[in-house]
Amino acid sequence: MSQHNHQEGSFDDAHPHEHPAQPANQPRGAGWSVWLTGQQQARQQRGTRYSRLSVEHPAKMLPAIARHAIRTYTRPGDLVLDPMCGIGTSLVEAVHLGRNAIGAELEPKWASIARLNLEAAAARGAVGQGRVHTGEAARTLAGLTDDALAGKVRLVLTSPPYGSMTHGQVRSRRDGAEAVEKHAHVYSRDRDRRADNLAYQRPHVLATSFTRIMATCKPLLAPGGVVVVTTRPYRKDGRLVDFPGQVADAARRAGLVQVDRCAALLCALKEGEVVSRTSFFQLIETKRLRRVGLPVHVIQHEDALVFTNPAPVATEGSAAA
Repeated sequence: MSQHNHQEGSFDDAHPHEHPAQPANQPRGAGWSVWLTGQQQARQQRGTRYSRLSVEHPAKMLPAIARHAIRTYTRPGDLVLDPMCGIGTSLVEAVHLGRNAIGAELEPKWASIARLNLEAAAARGAVGQGRVHTGEAARTLAGLTDDALAGKVRLVLTSPPYGSMTHGQVRSRRDGAEAVEKHAHVYSRDRDRRADNLAYQRPHVLATSFTRIMATCKPLLAPGGVVVVTTRPYRKDGRLVDFPGQVADAARRAGLVQVDRCAALLCALKEGEVVSRTSFFQLIETKRLRRVGLPVHVIQHEDALVFTNPAPVATEGSAAA
Protein backbone atom coordinates (compact mmCIF):
# COMPACT_ATOMS: atom_id res chain seq x y z
CA MET A 1 0.00 0.00 0.00
CA SER A 2 1.58 3.23 -1.12
CA GLN A 3 1.28 6.52 0.72
CA HIS A 4 0.89 9.85 -1.03
CA ASN A 5 2.34 13.11 0.21
CA HIS A 6 -0.65 15.29 -0.61
CA GLN A 7 -1.83 17.29 2.41
CA GLU A 8 -5.54 17.94 2.92
CA GLY A 9 -6.59 21.55 2.38
CA SER A 10 -8.13 23.69 5.09
CA PHE A 11 -11.41 22.51 6.55
CA ASP A 12 -13.43 25.14 4.70
CA ASP A 13 -11.71 24.63 1.34
CA ALA A 14 -14.58 23.70 -0.98
CA HIS A 15 -12.57 23.11 -4.14
CA PRO A 16 -12.07 19.50 -5.29
CA HIS A 17 -8.47 18.38 -5.67
CA GLU A 18 -7.03 17.46 -9.03
CA HIS A 19 -5.84 13.88 -9.38
CA PRO A 20 -3.70 12.18 -12.02
CA ALA A 21 -5.53 10.47 -14.87
CA GLN A 22 -6.60 6.96 -13.92
CA PRO A 23 -7.02 3.78 -15.96
CA ALA A 24 -10.42 3.47 -17.60
CA ASN A 25 -11.51 0.66 -15.27
CA GLN A 26 -11.00 2.76 -12.12
CA PRO A 27 -13.42 5.36 -10.76
CA ARG A 28 -12.45 9.00 -11.21
CA GLY A 29 -10.00 10.13 -8.53
CA ALA A 30 -8.87 6.65 -7.47
CA GLY A 31 -5.22 6.05 -6.75
CA TRP A 32 -4.39 7.39 -3.27
CA SER A 33 -4.34 4.43 -0.91
CA VAL A 34 -3.71 6.42 2.31
CA TRP A 35 -5.99 9.32 3.19
CA LEU A 36 -4.55 11.95 5.55
CA THR A 37 -7.84 12.44 7.37
CA GLY A 38 -6.69 12.61 10.99
CA GLN A 39 -4.59 15.77 10.88
CA GLN A 40 -7.11 17.49 13.16
CA GLN A 41 -8.94 16.03 16.12
CA ALA A 42 -12.55 15.06 15.50
CA ARG A 43 -13.88 17.89 17.66
CA GLN A 44 -11.87 20.44 15.69
CA GLN A 45 -13.06 18.97 12.41
CA ARG A 46 -16.70 19.35 13.44
CA GLY A 47 -16.17 22.78 14.95
CA THR A 48 -19.41 24.74 15.03
CA ARG A 49 -20.82 23.16 11.87
CA TYR A 50 -22.67 20.52 13.84
CA SER A 51 -25.34 20.76 16.54
CA ARG A 52 -24.12 20.11 20.07
CA LEU A 53 -26.56 17.20 20.12
CA SER A 54 -24.35 15.45 17.54
CA VAL A 55 -21.93 14.35 20.25
CA GLU A 56 -24.58 11.93 21.54
CA HIS A 57 -24.18 9.62 18.53
CA PRO A 58 -21.79 6.79 19.47
CA ALA A 59 -20.06 6.29 16.12
CA LYS A 60 -19.87 9.44 14.03
CA MET A 61 -18.05 9.43 10.70
CA LEU A 62 -14.98 11.64 10.76
CA PRO A 63 -15.79 14.75 8.67
CA ALA A 64 -12.41 14.69 6.91
CA ILE A 65 -13.07 11.12 5.73
CA ALA A 66 -16.43 12.11 4.27
CA ARG A 67 -14.91 15.23 2.73
CA HIS A 68 -12.03 13.33 1.12
CA ALA A 69 -14.32 10.69 -0.41
CA ILE A 70 -16.73 13.33 -1.74
CA ARG A 71 -13.95 15.42 -3.28
CA THR A 72 -12.30 12.38 -4.80
CA TYR A 73 -15.28 10.64 -6.37
CA THR A 74 -17.74 13.45 -7.18
CA ARG A 75 -17.96 16.90 -8.70
CA PRO A 76 -20.10 19.89 -7.66
CA GLY A 77 -23.74 19.27 -8.46
CA ASP A 78 -23.47 15.48 -8.09
CA LEU A 79 -25.75 13.53 -5.77
CA VAL A 80 -24.41 11.76 -2.65
CA LEU A 81 -26.43 9.11 -0.77
CA ASP A 82 -25.90 7.75 2.74
CA PRO A 83 -28.35 4.91 3.54
CA MET A 84 -27.34 4.88 7.23
CA CYS A 85 -26.60 8.54 7.74
CA GLY A 86 -26.67 8.90 11.55
CA ILE A 87 -26.27 12.58 12.39
CA GLY A 88 -25.64 13.36 8.73
CA THR A 89 -21.88 13.91 8.54
CA SER A 90 -21.66 12.71 4.93
CA LEU A 91 -24.66 14.87 3.97
CA VAL A 92 -23.35 18.01 5.69
CA GLU A 93 -19.91 17.72 4.10
CA ALA A 94 -21.53 17.08 0.71
CA VAL A 95 -23.72 20.19 0.74
CA HIS A 96 -20.80 22.35 1.94
CA LEU A 97 -18.87 21.08 -1.09
CA GLY A 98 -21.65 22.01 -3.49
CA ARG A 99 -23.07 18.52 -3.89
CA ASN A 100 -26.66 17.45 -3.20
CA ALA A 101 -27.30 14.78 -0.60
CA ILE A 102 -29.94 12.29 0.52
CA GLY A 103 -29.80 10.23 3.70
CA ALA A 104 -31.85 7.52 5.35
CA GLU A 105 -31.72 6.89 9.10
CA LEU A 106 -33.61 4.31 11.15
CA GLU A 107 -33.52 6.12 14.48
CA PRO A 108 -35.76 9.23 14.63
CA LYS A 109 -33.42 10.91 17.12
CA TRP A 110 -30.41 10.78 14.81
CA ALA A 111 -32.53 11.68 11.77
CA SER A 112 -33.76 14.81 13.58
CA ILE A 113 -30.19 15.81 14.47
CA ALA A 114 -29.12 15.22 10.85
CA ARG A 115 -31.84 17.62 9.72
CA LEU A 116 -30.66 20.20 12.27
CA ASN A 117 -27.14 19.87 10.92
CA LEU A 118 -28.35 20.34 7.34
CA GLU A 119 -30.32 23.42 8.40
CA ALA A 120 -27.16 24.80 10.00
CA ALA A 121 -25.25 24.12 6.77
CA ALA A 122 -27.86 26.04 4.75
CA ALA A 123 -27.67 28.94 7.23
CA ARG A 124 -23.90 29.01 6.72
CA GLY A 125 -24.32 29.35 2.97
CA ALA A 126 -23.91 25.75 1.79
CA VAL A 127 -25.11 25.69 -1.82
CA GLY A 128 -25.95 21.98 -1.95
CA GLN A 129 -29.38 20.68 -1.03
CA GLY A 130 -29.88 17.86 1.47
CA ARG A 131 -32.74 15.85 2.88
CA VAL A 132 -33.15 13.02 5.36
CA HIS A 133 -35.70 10.19 5.32
CA THR A 134 -36.54 8.39 8.56
CA GLY A 135 -36.87 4.63 8.21
CA GLU A 136 -35.10 1.32 7.69
CA ALA A 137 -32.51 1.71 4.95
CA ALA A 138 -33.52 -0.98 2.44
CA ARG A 139 -37.25 -0.16 2.58
CA THR A 140 -36.56 3.57 2.38
CA LEU A 141 -34.21 3.18 -0.58
CA ALA A 142 -36.72 0.97 -2.38
CA GLY A 143 -39.12 3.91 -2.16
CA LEU A 144 -36.50 6.27 -3.55
CA THR A 145 -36.09 4.02 -6.60
CA ASP A 146 -39.61 5.06 -7.54
CA ASP A 147 -38.84 8.72 -6.78
CA ALA A 148 -37.10 9.51 -10.09
CA LEU A 149 -33.70 8.91 -8.44
CA ALA A 150 -32.80 5.69 -10.23
CA GLY A 151 -29.43 6.11 -11.91
CA LYS A 152 -28.83 9.57 -10.40
CA VAL A 153 -26.54 8.88 -7.40
CA ARG A 154 -22.86 9.48 -8.11
CA LEU A 155 -21.57 8.37 -4.68
CA VAL A 156 -22.95 6.15 -1.96
CA LEU A 157 -20.96 6.95 1.18
CA THR A 158 -21.76 5.17 4.42
CA SER A 159 -20.43 3.43 7.53
CA PRO A 160 -22.41 0.42 8.81
CA PRO A 161 -22.77 0.08 12.58
CA TYR A 162 -21.56 -2.95 14.49
CA GLY A 163 -21.99 -3.90 18.12
CA SER A 164 -24.78 -2.50 20.28
CA MET A 165 -22.33 -0.26 22.15
CA THR A 166 -19.25 1.66 21.07
CA HIS A 167 -16.66 3.78 22.83
CA GLY A 168 -18.92 6.77 23.48
CA GLN A 169 -18.03 9.59 25.85
CA VAL A 170 -16.68 9.69 29.40
CA ARG A 171 -17.23 11.96 32.39
CA SER A 172 -16.04 11.95 35.99
CA ARG A 173 -18.28 10.44 38.62
CA ARG A 174 -20.35 13.09 40.40
CA ASP A 175 -19.88 11.40 43.76
CA GLY A 176 -16.14 12.16 43.72
CA ALA A 177 -15.07 8.57 43.09
CA GLU A 178 -12.08 7.97 40.83
CA ALA A 179 -14.08 5.90 38.33
CA VAL A 180 -15.62 7.48 35.24
CA GLU A 181 -19.07 7.09 33.78
CA LYS A 182 -19.69 6.16 30.17
CA HIS A 183 -22.42 7.87 28.15
CA ALA A 184 -23.51 8.37 24.52
CA HIS A 185 -22.39 4.83 23.74
CA VAL A 186 -25.53 3.10 22.42
CA TYR A 187 -27.23 3.41 19.02
CA SER A 188 -30.76 3.04 20.33
CA ARG A 189 -32.74 2.54 23.52
CA ASP A 190 -35.93 1.64 21.64
CA ARG A 191 -36.30 -2.14 21.69
CA ASP A 192 -39.03 -2.03 19.03
CA ARG A 193 -36.54 -0.92 16.36
CA ARG A 194 -33.60 -3.09 17.34
CA ALA A 195 -34.56 -5.89 14.97
CA ASP A 196 -33.86 -3.50 12.07
CA ASN A 197 -30.80 -1.87 13.61
CA LEU A 198 -27.63 -3.49 12.26
CA ALA A 199 -25.79 -2.69 15.49
CA TYR A 200 -27.95 -5.20 17.38
CA GLN A 201 -27.88 -8.01 14.82
CA ARG A 202 -25.75 -11.13 15.00
CA PRO A 203 -22.81 -11.10 12.56
CA HIS A 204 -24.38 -13.39 9.95
CA VAL A 205 -27.67 -11.48 10.07
CA LEU A 206 -25.84 -8.15 9.87
CA ALA A 207 -23.98 -9.29 6.75
CA THR A 208 -27.25 -10.34 5.10
CA SER A 209 -28.87 -7.01 6.03
CA PHE A 210 -25.96 -5.03 4.63
CA THR A 211 -26.08 -7.04 1.40
CA ARG A 212 -29.75 -6.14 1.07
CA ILE A 213 -29.03 -2.44 1.65
CA MET A 214 -26.24 -2.41 -0.94
CA ALA A 215 -28.44 -4.26 -3.43
CA THR A 216 -31.11 -1.59 -2.98
CA CYS A 217 -28.51 1.16 -3.52
CA LYS A 218 -27.30 -0.43 -6.75
CA PRO A 219 -30.14 0.72 -9.07
CA LEU A 220 -29.81 4.26 -7.71
CA LEU A 221 -26.19 4.55 -8.86
CA ALA A 222 -25.38 6.60 -11.94
CA PRO A 223 -23.22 5.05 -14.68
CA GLY A 224 -19.71 5.08 -13.27
CA GLY A 225 -21.06 5.68 -9.78
CA VAL A 226 -18.99 4.69 -6.75
CA VAL A 227 -19.75 3.18 -3.34
CA VAL A 228 -17.40 3.97 -0.44
CA VAL A 229 -17.91 2.11 2.82
CA THR A 230 -15.81 3.01 5.85
CA THR A 231 -15.38 0.45 8.59
CA ARG A 232 -12.80 -1.13 10.84
CA PRO A 233 -12.06 -4.45 12.53
CA TYR A 234 -13.15 -4.86 16.14
CA ARG A 235 -12.58 -7.28 18.99
CA LYS A 236 -15.17 -9.54 20.54
CA ASP A 237 -14.16 -11.60 23.57
CA GLY A 238 -10.55 -10.70 22.79
CA ARG A 239 -10.70 -12.04 19.22
CA LEU A 240 -10.22 -9.79 16.20
CA VAL A 241 -13.23 -9.73 13.87
CA ASP A 242 -12.50 -8.90 10.22
CA PHE A 243 -15.52 -6.66 9.79
CA PRO A 244 -14.08 -4.93 6.68
CA GLY A 245 -13.75 -8.34 5.04
CA GLN A 246 -17.35 -9.18 5.93
CA VAL A 247 -18.54 -5.86 4.51
CA ALA A 248 -16.57 -6.42 1.29
CA ASP A 249 -18.10 -9.88 0.86
CA ALA A 250 -21.59 -8.47 1.46
CA ALA A 251 -21.11 -5.75 -1.15
CA ARG A 252 -19.86 -8.27 -3.71
CA ARG A 253 -22.90 -10.46 -3.06
CA ALA A 254 -25.00 -7.37 -3.83
CA GLY A 255 -23.41 -7.23 -7.28
CA LEU A 256 -20.84 -4.50 -6.69
CA VAL A 257 -17.20 -4.78 -7.78
CA GLN A 258 -14.45 -3.81 -5.34
CA VAL A 259 -11.80 -1.61 -6.96
CA ASP A 260 -9.84 -0.31 -3.98
CA ARG A 261 -9.18 -0.65 -0.25
CA CYS A 262 -7.75 2.49 1.30
CA ALA A 263 -6.62 3.48 4.78
CA ALA A 264 -8.35 6.60 6.09
CA LEU A 265 -6.12 7.71 8.93
CA LEU A 266 -7.56 8.48 12.36
CA CYS A 267 -4.12 9.56 13.56
CA ALA A 268 -2.09 12.57 12.45
CA LEU A 269 1.23 12.59 10.61
CA LYS A 270 3.45 15.45 11.72
CA GLU A 271 7.15 15.84 10.94
CA GLY A 272 7.43 12.15 10.14
CA GLU A 273 5.85 11.03 13.42
CA VAL A 274 2.45 9.50 14.14
CA VAL A 275 0.26 11.50 16.54
CA SER A 276 -2.33 9.16 18.05
CA ARG A 277 -6.00 10.12 18.30
CA THR A 278 -6.77 7.13 20.51
CA SER A 279 -9.89 7.28 22.67
CA PHE A 280 -9.87 6.70 26.42
CA PHE A 281 -11.69 3.38 26.05
CA GLN A 282 -9.40 2.16 23.27
CA LEU A 283 -6.43 2.67 25.58
CA ILE A 284 -8.13 0.95 28.52
CA GLU A 285 -9.20 -2.03 26.40
CA THR A 286 -5.78 -2.37 24.79
CA LYS A 287 -4.06 -2.38 28.17
CA ARG A 288 -6.54 -4.94 29.52
CA LEU A 289 -5.96 -7.35 26.63
CA ARG A 290 -2.20 -6.95 26.82
CA ARG A 291 -2.28 -7.87 30.51
CA VAL A 292 -3.78 -11.23 29.55
CA GLY A 293 -1.10 -11.83 26.92
CA LEU A 294 -2.78 -10.70 23.69
CA PRO A 295 -0.44 -8.64 21.43
CA VAL A 296 -3.06 -6.05 20.49
CA HIS A 297 -2.60 -2.51 19.23
CA VAL A 298 -4.92 0.47 19.04
CA ILE A 299 -6.52 1.04 15.64
CA GLN A 300 -5.32 4.18 13.87
CA HIS A 301 -7.27 4.01 10.61
CA GLU A 302 -10.59 3.17 9.03
CA ASP A 303 -10.76 0.85 6.05
CA ALA A 304 -12.30 2.73 3.12
CA LEU A 305 -13.65 0.08 0.75
CA VAL A 306 -14.37 1.34 -2.75
CA PHE A 307 -16.80 -0.36 -5.15
CA THR A 308 -18.32 0.36 -8.53
CA ASN A 309 -21.53 -0.74 -10.16
CA PRO A 310 -20.53 -2.88 -13.17
CA ALA A 311 -22.03 -2.00 -16.51
CA PRO A 312 -24.55 -4.51 -17.86
CA VAL A 313 -22.98 -7.09 -20.12
CA ALA A 314 -23.98 -6.37 -23.70
CA THR A 315 -25.74 -9.24 -25.44
CA GLU A 316 -25.43 -10.03 -29.12
CA GLY A 317 -27.59 -7.70 -31.18
CA SER A 318 -28.07 -5.22 -28.32
CA ALA A 319 -25.54 -2.66 -29.53
CA ALA A 320 -26.83 0.87 -29.97
CA ALA A 321 -27.80 1.76 -33.49
